[in-house]
Amino acid sequence: METKELIKKVRKIEIKTRGLSDKLFAGNYHSAFKGRGMAFSEVREYYYGDDIRNIDWNVTARFNHPYVKVFEEEREMTVMLLIDVSGSNEFGAAGRIKEEMISEIAAVLAFSAINNNDKVGVIFFSDKIEKFIPPKKGTPHILRIIRELIDFTPDHRGTDISVALKYLRNVIKKRSVAFLISDFHDRGFKEALKIVAKKHDLICVRVFDQREQHIPGMGLVKFRNAETGKAYWIDTSSKAVRENINRQNQKHEAFIKDTFAKAGVDQTVISTDTDYVPPLMKLFRQRSH
Repeated sequence: METKELIKKVRKIEIKTRGLSDKLFAGNYHSAFKGRGMAFSEVREYYYGDDIRNIDWNVTARFNHPYVKVFEEEREMTVMLLIDVSGSNEFGAAGRIKEEMISEIAAVLAFSAINNNDKVGVIFFSDKIEKFIPPKKGTPHILRIIRELIDFTPDHRGTDISVALKYLRNVIKKRSVAFLISDFHDRGFKEALKIVAKKHDLICVRVFDQREQHIPGMGLVKFRNAETGKAYWIDTSSKAVRENINRQNQKHEAFIKDTFAKAGVDQTVISTDTDYVPPLMKLFRQRSH
């Protein structure tokens, strides 16, 4: 992409997603994604009703009067965006192209994190790790991420979610908030999801296109698998063919639902023909309670 065109696109996404983050997500993000734990703040005199487990015995002995340690929530977090850049995300029949929506969602989350003084890192993945951007703070860092979201070209086109999850576990040692953003056209990631969800606060954001799930009767149509490059003809006028496709889609839906439930991860599902703001707001509110 030409530099001038890229700068224009970065600016456009920055204006839109920064605005959404500032106006809609700021308070919700803060309450939905709490810090890693409690950090020591100060020592003060003991008051009736204080938890005796917080008594600082060294200070108490020195002043011959009980003192307690005061803790505050440790707000600063590391936010990781695991972004699927496989070939299937180039699809968009019922609305926008999936990769465009994924880019905007990732940008909104990144700005929300920066506004909360959190660090943000990115893992781009296909069926291998395509690129790793280490976590950092600051607007220039976010703008770099947006440039990559818009202009990144993966070397591979397949999908292997487990590769991304294992990489996250290896490179980010402390607990983080991790957003896995994908269409989830994959099956072999069940165990990896469960393992990573025990260490990190993992949230799955699934972006899908309605036409992938319900193919209308359009006669004989040539399809191409965006990940393998294989082309094939499908007689969409055949009721039996459409029903078979629907059964396969329902089976995959059941697998995804079961996988998320058993891993105990929060999730939201966003269609390319709808506004992504309400599902994200709903996710934030649910986590705030």
